[in-house]
Amino acid sequence: MGKQGIDIINSLKQKWIGYQLLADVILAAAYALFAIAILHWLLPISGWWSVFIFVIVGCVLLYLHRPWQITSLTVAAFLNQHYPILEESAELAIKPPDELNLLQRLQLSKVDSALSGIPALPKQFTIHLKRALLLVIVAVIVFITANKFAHHSYVSNSLFSNNQQQKASPPEKVLPQIDAVDLTITPPAYTGKPKRSQDKFTLLAEDGSTVTWEISTNIALKQISLVFNDNERVPLKPNTDHTKWVVQKNINKPSFYQVDIDGKLSDLYQIEIIKDNAPQIRVKTPKQYTYIDAGETSKVMLNTTLTDDYGVSNAMIYATVAKGSGEAVKFKEYKIGFGDSFAAHKPQYELQHLFDLPKLDMEPGDELYFYIEATDNHQQKTRTDVYTVSIQDTAALLSMNGLVSGGNIKPEYFRSQRQIIMDTEQLLKQKDSLNKDNFNSTCNNIGMDQKLLRLRYGKFLGEEDESNVGGLGENTELNKIENFNNAAMLFDAITDKHDNAEDATFLEPAIKAQLKATLTEMWNAELRLRLYKPLEALPFEYKALRLLKDLQQKSRSYVAKTAYNPSPIKLEKRLTGDLSKITQPVNKDNIKAKADQFETLKTAIQLLEQIKTTRLYSNNDKHVLQLAKQQLSVKASAQPGIYLPAVNAINRILSATNPQLQDIDLVEHSIQKTLPISAQLPQSNSAKPDMGLAQHYYQNIKNNR
Repeated sequence: MGKQGIDIINSLKQKWIGYQLLADVILAAAYALFAIAILHWLLPISGWWSVFIFVIVGCVLLYLHRPWQITSLTVAAFLNQHYPILEESAELAIKPPDELNLLQRLQLSKVDSALSGIPALPKQFTIHLKRALLLVIVAVIVFITANKFAHHSYVSNSLFSNNQQQKASPPEKVLPQIDAVDLTITPPAYTGKPKRSQDKFTLLAEDGSTVTWEISTNIALKQISLVFNDNERVPLKPNTDHTKWVVQKNINKPSFYQVDIDGKLSDLYQIEIIKDNAPQIRVKTPKQYTYIDAGETSKVMLNTTLTDDYGVSNAMIYATVAKGSGEAVKFKEYKIGFGDSFAAHKPQYELQHLFDLPKLDMEPGDELYFYIEATDNHQQKTRTDVYTVSIQDTAALLSMNGLVSGGNIKPEYFRSQRQIIMDTEQLLKQKDSLNKDNFNSTCNNIGMDQKLLRLRYGKFLGEEDESNVGGLGENTELNKIENFNNAAMLFDAITDKHDNAEDATFLEPAIKAQLKATLTEMWNAELRLRLYKPLEALPFEYKALRLLKDLQQKSRSYVAKTAYNPSPIKLEKRLTGDLSKITQPVNKDNIKAKADQFETLKTAIQLLEQIKTTRLYSNNDKHVLQLAKQQLSVKASAQPGIYLPAVNAINRILSATNPQLQDIDLVEHSIQKTLPISAQLPQSNSAKPDMGLAQHYYQNIKNNR
């Protein structure tokens, strides 16, 4: 009893695991088809990527669903949930008979009979499989559509080609005498690229490459030449039977060429050049202007990235230290290496260098100027802008030079901030000789001095005095007996007038804003002094002093020079001069119109429009088209990728009795790109004629000096 139920549950477990595994595999295949369809639409990738995606997605789905964790107890729980006839007792069928009591054995007999009526394949087991099949059908449709309308076409016949897929180019038209062609491209040594071969005349090579043409013919020929840009002819050397021809040429600029076989020319073939770009330098840190305040570390970290298309061969830092000021300034140059080896000639380097300013013999007031210069494998050099690092001159900041004048005597409170700085520096020097309590007490006292100075400057902004907040102080008027009941006077004495605080000064807004910034620096310095961190407070103290000195410089007054009093004008002599000999200047210029270098192209466009309608042209028209072809050939020699199809099209027009519309449109479009943009007419002339007056004016000034 119960053996039949165990067999049914084990059978359901195997089916559940099998269907779940099958659903995961089909679902992974659907996701792989979706991914490869999208990637195939965007990029020329190999079809083997779909296998990689299928494996990854399949592993993820198996990890999420974990079908191996389905046990007989899981199946029993599933049956209890979906089949009430089992009375939630399906797990009795998987228990050993000797562990069941009398009531459970009676219930097991009912469970066995109920299990025999359960379907062999519950529909819940196939739900995931049906959804996966539906999704894979949609994926197949998307994949077929993507392949049909893809933006990329490939040379390989199969998606699962082992070779790298490339864009298929239109077949070249070659002369019938040519049996085969083999072009060997040898890139320059600095590129590090190997030699390669191709079987097409259209050429894409690195700048400075050596190209070898080896042409095989099906018959013996007298002569074969390569004609570059319609003017340079390079003959090929034949073998003994005149069926194999070889020539070698260095390519260093874009152009086009033709194959000339016994006076018969081939189509135009394009030559494109891959230029070697100069190395690029990106400086991450420091900023272009770095200012080191007192108390900050005198070290600057340089982080930079060097990149080049073929590799970096060297990089150096050129630094200059400026010492002194005025005519006594001295310069010392340094040439610093990064310490990294560039023997690998990698295309990218992440470099660092630490400028230890004291080791460069730099003192307060000195400046460091440096730039980076990088060299690539082709000996092309690139340098950055100049970066500046300055060390604050604390001695000049604490100096009184230039601040005392006869009309503007420096008040006492301007010296208090300097005294706080000197006390802080003295405390730092004595730190090792003082115990902790004395050090903290002295630091706190300096913080108290900073607070008093802050409050003193706060009065200029209308801030409240903290010395007697909430008290009556020494108000002698309120102390009188007759004013004891004067509510207005009492209210005025103990009330804070916050609405008038900002208006309690006659300072300008810019001065007021700078004074607020000064109070902020003082507050930051006081905070760190109260926390017994004088070294961190020192930069804020120096910033506050610098702002104060700048404020005092702005408060100076300057008196203008004595005004010039000209002699009085005699009114009776005004407007009495003789102007009869003064005539209006007249300039006469013979302006000849310049020859329009685009006249031939403009005439050719009109002629092409006429050929569209009549499909006929005369010998004079043919001459105009040949002149237009010469100008387009000049453009094609510099930009073959843009203008070479137009030159081929105009050749077909000249050789055909009934030109094709697509060739005419192609030539017209290329000529339109060549012509400059014409000015819109009519339009107003905003520039007035000079008439040469300005030139005469400056010439007379020069002669009268």
